[in-house]
Amino acid sequence: MIQTFSDLRYKEVIDIHTGFRLGYICDAEFDDQKGQLCSLITPGRGKFFGLLGREDDFVLPWSCIVRVGSDIILVESPQPPRRRKPRNKWF
Repeated sequence: MIQTFSDLRYKEVIDIHTGFRLGYICDAEFDDQKGQLCSLITPGRGKFFGLLGREDDFVLPWSCIVRVGSDIILVESPQPPRRRKPRNKWF
């Protein structure tokens, strides 16, 4: 099954160990030297209905992806997912 990145953006990411819903894919990290997809990124949760910003993003390495289904992506990570500060998307 061939999918585009825009298809991945509508899939919810769930950790299979904890059942924690990490959100929907918002970005990806790609290694242009090796030509590989390195990780998928989901946004952190909003603080006070999104008015006070949001928490750090989850960075999910490609090695943690267990299954990409028709509507969800299952991940298995032995430790909590790495987090990073959201990038400012304003020009």
